[in-house]
Amino acid sequence: MNAPRKVEVSGEAGYSIEIGPGLLADGARLARALRGRHALVVSDGNVAPLYLDGALAALAEAKPGLSVATFTIPPGEHEKTLERFTECLHALSELGATRDATVLALGGGVVGDLAGFAAACWMRGIDCVQLPTTLLAMVDSSVGGKTAVDLPSGKNLVGAFHPPRAVIADTSTLRTLPDRELRAGLAEVVKYGAIFDAGFLDWLESHADALLARDDAALAEAIARSCAFKADVVARDPYERGDRAMLNFGHTFGHAIETEQGYAGTTGDGLNHGEAVAVGMVLAARLSAALGRAGAADAERLQRLLERLGLPVRIPAGLDPQALLARMRLDKKADASGLRFVLWDRAGAARIVSGVADEQVLAVLREG
Repeated sequence: MNAPRKVEVSGEAGYSIEIGPGLLADGARLARALRGRHALVVSDGNVAPLYLDGALAALAEAKPGLSVATFTIPPGEHEKTLERFTECLHALSELGATRDATVLALGGGVVGDLAGFAAACWMRGIDCVQLPTTLLAMVDSSVGGKTAVDLPSGKNLVGAFHPPRAVIADTSTLRTLPDRELRAGLAEVVKYGAIFDAGFLDWLESHADALLARDDAALAEAIARSCAFKADVVARDPYERGDRAMLNFGHTFGHAIETEQGYAGTTGDGLNHGEAVAVGMVLAARLSAALGRAGAADAERLQRLLERLGLPVRIPAGLDPQALLARMRLDKKADASGLRFVLWDRAGAARIVSGVADEQVLAVLREG
């Protein structure tokens, strides 16, 4: 097996992101991330049947004295709740997890967020190792230590910053990822080019077909470059008090869509997170143009790339603009001066803009 790609996240709680095929079968690599004798593996009903037994067997062989328990939730954003969080804490209690225990998050963003939040709260904080199995989790939610659960009134409203001890991204898991979930992950990959590097957008345009075909080299390059962008901004701003908020490009709109649809993306009746972010990025680009901050041509280019990757670019039918605006007012990215958005001056150059008037946002929402 070739050596995995590695991206370092620096800072007070630095850690490594390892990227490559077959890493879940490498028990020694998994065991190196564990400090104590207790481990809880958290997964969901889609991922566990595919990868849980293999990961457990690899761990058992590499660290025979490890006491391991598992906690599996049904799949879907609607399961990222305080109730599931409480159940996860009960699983840690039943394991007898001590201060040097580790929670391993085997799955996508929902599992990573829930498991990470449980790790942040158990005994005021134990280790969490992220084992992302979706493209979206590999390039976004597993990196940076943002953990949370949802409330009916909004997404990720209860949570904590809790950096992982390590991130181990086994790209072999992407071979079983449904096409829709692969495309959803590509939305977050596009985001990095949109806010940080127009040259990366050029690369994505020229490699779109290879990415959709799951070419190993193209995916590894996209993941490593995305993680490097995120690692850089997380090191500068670990608690999202400044530049890190730029990673929310498209998310203010996207989270409002997800919440208003009741997180129905898993059932196919609504947009999933990546799809909602794709729509949100287009809306943010259009808002930037409407405010005279950027040219309309950049928004059109972004829309074409997302459409080429098979992603939606319009607000789903039946969603009321006023209801979406109300959701945005409760979003964590709002502040005392009003609605706050990540907008861009051009592709690859984003900034945070506060105090955007409701009427301007509504005009973009009504346009769809």
